[in-house]
Amino acid sequence: MKLTHKPNKADNYVWSCTRNRHKGRFKSVRYGSLFAKSKCNLFSWMKFIYRFAQGLQLRQIDMIEDGIAGSSRTLSSMAKKVRVICKESMKLYARRKGQMIGQPREFVMIDESNFRHKRKYGRGRFAKTWRRRKWVFGMLGVAPRNSKPILKLVHRRSRNHLIPHIVRHVHPGSSILSDDWRAYRGVLTDLGYNHFPVKHNQCFLDPITGSHTQNLERAWLTYKGKIWRLRGNRTEDLLKQHLKLIEWTYWLGNRHKNGPLGRLLKDIHRKYHL
Repeated sequence: MKLTHKPNKADNYVWSCTRNRHKGRFKSVRYGSLFAKSKCNLFSWMKFIYRFAQGLQLRQIDMIEDGIAGSSRTLSSMAKKVRVICKESMKLYARRKGQMIGQPREFVMIDESNFRHKRKYGRGRFAKTWRRRKWVFGMLGVAPRNSKPILKLVHRRSRNHLIPHIVRHVHPGSSILSDDWRAYRGVLTDLGYNHFPVKHNQCFLDPITGSHTQNLERAWLTYKGKIWRLRGNRTEDLLKQHLKLIEWTYWLGNRHKNGPLGRLLKDIHRKYHL
């Protein structure tokens, strides 16, 4: 295939075949790329990718006014494509290097939070599968220069649902800070962790050990604010995508030498040009 200039085409270029028997056959320059089957021009796509990577306000009404797309449905489709790329990149990283926290100079905070869809004034409809609470189990590795979250959607806050995630993602011998939830009592110490529980019905900062979970409590506000603003908790699959996107931001995007934008362009290139 050869890149050929075609002024009458949407992107002014097409891929044309150089063989004589295929003369006159061509494919869109977007074929096999992130932009395939999209009616938005490439400049609008690049503006959207930039805003997505920089974590700017992604309100659809603002992007429609800026001319990035003509409808909210188009913007939702564009955002889904980029989120899937970040999700796959995060899964590939975890499979290759392991997603572990709790280094010698890093302590781990654990907590659970409800991410169920909130109805305004208690009115409105939602899916039957969304009637029960949707718990997100968070593990936050707090280091001097960087904090790395691991967020898992769990159906219950029981010991059988939470402890396996801790064993899988937290290094043995790490210091774990948590509230006094009964699922943790006596188990973490037996597994070889240094457990420092805080009884929130008595205090939020342990006067003896100085342990607390305020870093993770503050992080919940940030994570929920992003997801609720983008209505990312309407379904379980959508919520999982947004949780992986948050992990991608702290594990890969912020740690890249060119920032989140450089990392996102790298992941796009990897997905479509392997």
